[in-house]
Amino acid sequence: MSSLIIQGLAYQYNGTEVISDLDLQVAEDEIVCLLGASGCGKTTILKAIAGLIESKQGRISINGLWVNNETHFVPPEQRNIGMMFQDYALFPHLSVADNIAFGLLNSSKQYKQQRVAEMLELVQLSGCAKRYPHQLSGGQQQRVAIARALAYKPSLLLLDEPFSNIDTQVRFELIADIRRIIKAQKVSAVFVTHSKEEAFAFSDSLAVMHQGKIVQQGTPKQLFTYPSSKVVAEFLGTGIYLTAKVLTATEYQTAMGVVHSLVAKPQSSVDGQIYVRPHHILLSQTGEGTAHHRVTVLNRRFVGTRYVYRVAIAEQEIEVAAEYDQLFDVNQLLTIKIMPHTVNFFSD
Repeated sequence: MSSLIIQGLAYQYNGTEVISDLDLQVAEDEIVCLLGASGCGKTTILKAIAGLIESKQGRISINGLWVNNETHFVPPEQRNIGMMFQDYALFPHLSVADNIAFGLLNSSKQYKQQRVAEMLELVQLSGCAKRYPHQLSGGQQQRVAIARALAYKPSLLLLDEPFSNIDTQVRFELIADIRRIIKAQKVSAVFVTHSKEEAFAFSDSLAVMHQGKIVQQGTPKQLFTYPSSKVVAEFLGTGIYLTAKVLTATEYQTAMGVVHSLVAKPQSSVDGQIYVRPHHILLSQTGEGTAHHRVTVLNRRFVGTRYVYRVAIAEQEIEVAAEYDQLFDVNQLLTIKIMPHTVNFFSD
């Protein structure tokens, strides 16, 4: 059984369509990420799931029960949903233990103490029960927030950009910890972010959104390797477009020569563009070859393990990393090669 089913969801705000005919399913124990730019409708979907807004179009089911359809609307407090916010939303006047126990209002004192102790151990904060939120680091506050959201055993967990306020150096360690915690509790989750790096690290499945619709859903690897549209390709990683003509199921003629695909894919159209990412491009000292295979270094920057060079290809600029022992100068003429890869071809 799916933990969450959304069918044909639509929502308008002040006459403007925010979500349009949206379908989404979340399997049991699955973490699904809604990924997209600001204003694409991600947070509106979370609010609709939680019951914070009422949609007049579409249906929402949580653990087999319809909570929003043409005739039925279940209020937020009856949906058994846990929520984790960008700003943590901890009560500053309550201790860590009391914050975690806040959702256990109708439970016995003994059960509250037992459940709080379990959650503190799960989030590795057993020694912090009597502290207050201001006495904790941002990462610790986030662990308290997830413990509170999970304490009353929700059917579904909603996370609204929960890592955006966390320092970059510890963010991915925290993401790994919270993913472990959610998996340990066997709770399905819907996670909203505009960061593809967070989405890749945290989710089982990605749903890329654009203008109020899900344009593609699948595993992070599937979407990165096989984007269904230019919108998905561009959102999941920097690249450039090269005009291309299909020669065979694995060969594409471009101004940079024939580009070979590692995966055969018959195309319905002969003319189009291929999307080339930085790691598909190899830079080397100028050698033999046509002028089309040569580029000039516009600038370079050191990133610790290597240099990254900005070059112009087909009137587009892109940054390409080179091996640590390769050092090129600004304005130096280089030869480029498009390495064999799984080619993303988009017809005109």
